[in-house]
Amino acid sequence: MGEATFAPNDLLVSDVPVITRNITIASGQNLKRGAVLGNITASDKYILSTAAAADGSEDPSLVLAFDVDASAGDVVAAAYASGAFDSTKLTLGAGHTAATVEAAFRKAGAPLYVRVLK
Repeated sequence: MGEATFAPNDLLVSDVPVITRNITIASGQNLKRGAVLGNITASDKYILSTAAAADGSEDPSLVLAFDVDASAGDVVAAAYASGAFDSTKLTLGAGHTAATVEAAFRKAGAPLYVRVLK
């Protein structure tokens, strides 16, 4: 099994309550804190969400809380299920923008918010 590490980067902003939950990151990925994740419906594992996916992961649903190296196998890691995030600190998959991720969170009714800071 791989490993997860914490690397602070001012990802969280605002006073929105922060809630995390443990999820499984699918093997073959090396993701940084702030990666916007999508859920693969068939396996209930998470990968970096890309807009062109067709396995359920195209819908952003969580934000990774720690750096995770799952290159050698699946990793159980913490992900934010609630919070507000600095848009410049998020890792977005192909086809996603801060606006599309925010819209997906709103559509899902998730207490996750993307803030564009000036």
